[in-house]
Amino acid sequence: MTQLGISLGWSHREPIDRMIRLIQDAESAGVAGCWIVDSQLAMRDAFTLLALAAHNTRHIHLGPGVTNLVTRHETVVANSLVSLRALAPGRILAGIGAGDSAVYSIGLAPQRISVLEESVHRLRALLGGISRADMTMTIAGNSGPAEPIFLAASQPRMLQLAGAIGDGAIIMGPADPEIIRQQMHEVDRGAINVGRDPGEVFRDVWVTMAVDGDDPGVDAVRSWASAQARWLAKWKQLPDSLRRFETEMRVAAETYDFSRHLSVSADHAKVISDELTVALAVTGDIEQCAARLRGIAEVGADRITVSLLSGGRERRLEELVRVWLTSHLSEATL
Repeated sequence: MTQLGISLGWSHREPIDRMIRLIQDAESAGVAGCWIVDSQLAMRDAFTLLALAAHNTRHIHLGPGVTNLVTRHETVVANSLVSLRALAPGRILAGIGAGDSAVYSIGLAPQRISVLEESVHRLRALLGGISRADMTMTIAGNSGPAEPIFLAASQPRMLQLAGAIGDGAIIMGPADPEIIRQQMHEVDRGAINVGRDPGEVFRDVWVTMAVDGDDPGVDAVRSWASAQARWLAKWKQLPDSLRRFETEMRVAAETYDFSRHLSVSADHAKVISDELTVALAVTGDIEQCAARLRGIAEVGADRITVSLLSGGRERRLEELVRVWLTSHLSEATL
């Protein structure tokens, strides 16, 4: 059965108590996993929230989603995750990416894939308390086992790396089942290339969603869509269904303000049309959103993680659970 997850960024405007209550409510509703965005200039510290959430929940899986090994050295990430393990044994996940808003916002570049691969191997050894010939470092008092490492990916080479070395793949991009199917094929290819069973790799598909209410849901997800469009502008080969949006994507990349990363009121969102927003995000009424999530589940998602946007997160969580129940993907109830 496909699991339901959420992704949260801790805004500077939001009290910590509210964030903890929201995660507790998600746990009570049957949400299986909660990822916390790590972007040090746009949001408050992810690991602070993770520690408090770990201490105040009982079942939900938690992790940075995603952190990177540029602004945070792998020894720092490993120590943070091992510390979280002490608070929530068996419930901590490690979401790792090459680097995005946390990296670009301070003038650095994402890790090259070959460098990221070696960094992930070192991180896994540190988490597992394993000695390696090329490493003299260990985390004091740590004997493992290592937390599952999920690699965030959207393009073929990174998706293949997730399949080759990840415990899971965080699949990012348009909320389009056919595109997601192609991305999963790349994860499979990466696994097969190193002799792994593709079924060993957990597939966590990330989307965002807004249910139509007093205002069209498309407006609520436009900023998220602009972030996706910025990444799509770098794709070497766009899917046929998105090629007509190339100019919009290029403008999104040129105008993106990393200090307002994922902010629903960011000015950079204005460059994204309704048509592109609908192509990238899940919007519509309850039934329409449920149908979109069903379509994603049917291509093989082990979990669908929905970015829970600001501007009434409690209401958005309630709407998400209603959509999930309508989709018949879970028996979770509020």
